[in-house]
Amino acid sequence: MKEAYFTRESIRGKSVEMLESVRKMRHRQPLVGKQCALLVLDVQNCFFVHASHAFIPSSAAIVDGINRLSKAFVAKGLPVIMTRHINTPEDAGRMSTWWQGIIAETDPSSRLIDELDTGGAVVLKKSQYDAFYKTTLEDILRAKKIRQIVISGVMTHLCCETTARSGFVRGFDVFFAVDGTATYNEAFHRATLLNLSHGFAVPLLIEEILSGI
Repeated sequence: MKEAYFTRESIRGKSVEMLESVRKMRHRQPLVGKQCALLVLDVQNCFFVHASHAFIPSSAAIVDGINRLSKAFVAKGLPVIMTRHINTPEDAGRMSTWWQGIIAETDPSSRLIDELDTGGAVVLKKSQYDAFYKTTLEDILRAKKIRQIVISGVMTHLCCETTARSGFVRGFDVFFAVDGTATYNEAFHRATLLNLSHGFAVPLLIEEILSGI
């Protein structure tokens, strides 16, 4: 089920090919820098440390790109919002039964990875796949007059895809970093790009995002 479909050496070529596979469906929505925020979802030890049961083999390949995005957004005065997925028995809901466990705040695996550049970012806790669900994310974006969001982080087909859909129904233009997201295997990643491209989000390479803000 798990595979390293992205490596630091292959991620560029693989992402270009993935983007080409959904090119005909890609909506031509332009990025408007002053209206845009970066979301970095769940770049936590739980998903990035090899010994973890939830380790994502492709995770290391996306860190440099996410850091480039984060630094660029901060440098331009644009919001960067990072999430930590944390649960308690009271707020886990179906998460605990589906995954047979929770990520507790006191667990070191819940921390953002040391390699992540958090400078200038707002860090939010979330309890479900959807980063908008029972968080202050939408309030933060509305207060800053944000109309567009760029989604990066993990997992492509779970938290990233769910947040993309949720952002769309809340009226935001959603952009999805093809090479700034990762999940357990290539099939999951491609399925997300295919589905989101058809009705929810514009898939982009990190270079396209950087040139658009």
